Amino acid sequence: MDASDRAARSRIINARGTFTPLGVSRSSVAVRDAVASALADFCDMDEMQRSAGDALAAFSGAEAGTVVHCASAAITVAVAAAMTRGDADLVQRLPDATGLPRDVVLPAIHAVNYGHPITQAIRLAGARPVLAGNDGACTTADIAAALAGASPCCLLLVSSRLTRGEAMDFGGTIQAARQRGVPVIIDGAAQDFRIRDLVALGADLVLVSGQKYLGGPTAGIIVGRAGFVAAVRAQEKGIGRGMKASKEAIAGVIAAVRERQLLDETAWRTAQDAKTVAFIARANGLGGVTARAEPDPTGLPFSRVHLAIDPAVARHNAAGLVGALKDGVPAIFVMDHRVGAGEIVLELVQLRDDEIAAVLERIAALVGPEVSSSASV
Repeated sequence: MDASDRAARSRIINARGTFTPLGVSRSSVAVRDAVASALADFCDMDEMQRSAGDALAAFSGAEAGTVVHCASAAITVAVAAAMTRGDADLVQRLPDATGLPRDVVLPAIHAVNYGHPITQAIRLAGARPVLAGNDGACTTADIAAALAGASPCCLLLVSSRLTRGEAMDFGGTIQAARQRGVPVIIDGAAQDFRIRDLVALGADLVLVSGQKYLGGPTAGIIVGRAGFVAAVRAQEKGIGRGMKASKEAIAGVIAAVRERQLLDETAWRTAQDAKTVAFIARANGLGGVTARAEPDPTGLPFSRVHLAIDPAVARHNAAGLVGALKDGVPAIFVMDHRVGAGEIVLELVQLRDDEIAAVLERIAALVGPEVSSSASV
């Protein structure tokens, strides 16, 4: 295999969404320039965090904000902040939580594994996850019952393909926690488009990724009540030392947030819809493939493409098509959580037109000849 073959083999087309094992997302030129500039200079890190806090507060509508190493780190330091409330002695004592309230209430339907168990992210702070409800459902009453003991916080996840059961009543849950004086943390890792909505629910802290759809460098964003954000910053003197943000991460987040604030979201949505419509029109012309659009299940402002594969007509079933796409050159990754129902799911948000065309061409080659051709990308 020569150098060009190796380069082609390593190239990936990511129709799986903001998936961490594939590098999450792409950054704009402005974000890359901000990161490169920060790498070339010295800076006052506290001043950078103050600038980031101002930018994040304006972006989210929260009182304050800060940047940490990544969204997973944000869970751990947010829990630690709820346990210590910024007390310097307690900050330096964690993860030894002796004598502290440490039972973090987490809906059982939100006990996900996103590369490691979210319960481990809680335990890293010295806390102990207490699951409310069961694997099928978690009601406000379940949360209230779990909060009957001494708890430093309640942690909720925005529904995704990893969570189970029906979406929860976040407003009712936050109210139930507030009646008991328990702060609420919302983990909405991919929810940068909805960050204002999540803050408006009244949670004490909201966590999102600086990468995902925001397109920044590796970073976690924490916004919320000023006192709790200050308690998060205090963790840099304790377990959060190894989870702190770098200067280039902070600079990249600030650039990404400013770029998002200039985005014409209506035009952006129109462009995403056009990509999806054109893809579906072409895919519906392939033998054994039935294509449709479904709104993002977490409420993000775009749709995903669902392809139902009929193995009696196509040369592959859904699982076989996922594997064949990944094994090709370049490797094409799609969502496989619906293969049991005979479907593959694609997210086109971050794909260029040439990549969308390549995906369609590969699927056509794998399933068989087109039976009609009503549109092209």
